[in-house]
Amino acid sequence: MTAVIAAAGSGERLGAGGPKAFVPLGGRPMIDWSLDACLASGSVTAVVVAVPAGYAHHLQDVVTVDGGRTRAGSVANALNAVDTELVAIHDAARPLLSPELLDDLVAELVANPDADAIIAAAPVTDTVKKVDGDRIVETLDRSVLWGAQTPQVFRTDALRSALRSTDAVTDEAMLIEAAGGKVLVHDPGVANLKVTTPLDLRVAELLLAERG
Repeated sequence: MTAVIAAAGSGERLGAGGPKAFVPLGGRPMIDWSLDACLASGSVTAVVVAVPAGYAHHLQDVVTVDGGRTRAGSVANALNAVDTELVAIHDAARPLLSPELLDDLVAELVANPDADAIIAAAPVTDTVKKVDGDRIVETLDRSVLWGAQTPQVFRTDALRSALRSTDAVTDEAMLIEAAGGKVLVHDPGVANLKVTTPLDLRVAELLLAERG
């Protein structure tokens, strides 16, 4: 499997003053934590990173490609450098990735040959409201709601085909779903925080420190 790390985000909501993936976290650029996990996975044979313009020199021992105008554009650029049957897409903004999670996802996808993809996801614990303006119009049944995360592991040909359809997505699994493909979910069972705000950054640093 090739691991693709999406690292071209601006970090605007984080107030980082530069790309989020290269913000210091625990004394290292945030992306380093995901890179370590990918390189330690027994399933990963290559790593491709989609980076902002001018940041390729920050990374060694991996393939870098230019980030696209959209997330889907970045992933499409990275897929041009992928020649393995499986590909994992991961956000650099989720630095708590573990090699064990990657390997578990691969094992489950391989065990289900009729599936096109599998994603890390967790059951929603909050009561979710559908809102129009400032008015609640519906309370959704949280027992069937899961929050999608990364990594997401795909059969490479299925993802390539699905990416041709549109670039207006927030995760690649949406494209497989829209194309009628089968996507499995896997609860990582541990914190897999996405860093979006300064508070998230502090929490991630504490959790990484606890891991030692």
